[in-house]
Amino acid sequence: MSRPDDLVRAVEAALFAATEPMTPQAIGAHLGGADVRAVLTELAAHYAGRGVELVERGGRWHFQTAGDLAHLLRPEREDQRKLSRAATECLAIIAYHEPVSRAEIEAIRGVQTARGTLDVLMEAGWVRVAGRREVPGRPVIFATTPDFLAHFGLESRRDLPGIEDLRAAGLLDPVNDAFAALIETDLTAADERDTATDA
Repeated sequence: MSRPDDLVRAVEAALFAATEPMTPQAIGAHLGGADVRAVLTELAAHYAGRGVELVERGGRWHFQTAGDLAHLLRPEREDQRKLSRAATECLAIIAYHEPVSRAEIEAIRGVQTARGTLDVLMEAGWVRVAGRREVPGRPVIFATTPDFLAHFGLESRRDLPGIEDLRAAGLLDPVNDAFAALIETDLTAADERDTATDA
């Protein structure tokens, strides 16, 4: 096996020492402006299938433990808070519709969103303020972060499951069944009203 060149070693060292995922531009700037894209691809191939892998998530590179070894590390992980249903709904809406304002989130959910709900998502590092919408009142708009992509193992938002994936997983069936039952109830009530009026 040949000895890796100095640039490969420098990129590897920079990624190991990094406290957060890095873009190729940030790595290159740290290494005197070097173009490191080819080196990142080479290192990713080198680490593929090992206990530690080099992965790209949202245009940022970092080392992570191989997914098939996660069971070995579970006892070491700290307990994480579960997101509330409201926070989960808000996160899904932001991920699929970003950039989106609080009013748009509330319109989709059909209920008011508590301020703390978005604060929890921002504290987790999954949601960020993306600016202001250019409409009267200039509401704040929200978007997901690279940490969101990294946490859920996505390379980009295009990797989010589509409606067919969700239906195949059985996640939409209860909603569809409840909606169909509601419509059937409404139609039956309307028919009964029409019959009573005709009599």
